[in-house]
Amino acid sequence: MTDRPTVRRFTTRPVDPERWIRDGKDKTGKPARPDFTARLTIDVTPERRVAIKIAAFRRGVTVADMLRDLLAREFPQDEGESK
Repeated sequence: MTDRPTVRRFTTRPVDPERWIRDGKDKTGKPARPDFTARLTIDVTPERRVAIKIAAFRRGVTVADMLRDLLAREFPQDEGESK
């Protein structure tokens, strides 16, 4: 009889997710640069992607800039939050 191999997890869940998210450290634990930005990936239908790209084109902005502005309006930074 053989023992089952230990299942390794990709990562452990943080005890305090909000603190972990706001920590601003990279994968190695080093502080992130002040101009650090994080990539956010979402899945949308091809039709929604086309609509977003057309809207950005008509406004004369990039999709990234348009969506950053939308997210900033929808989720304004609290005064107590760090940038």
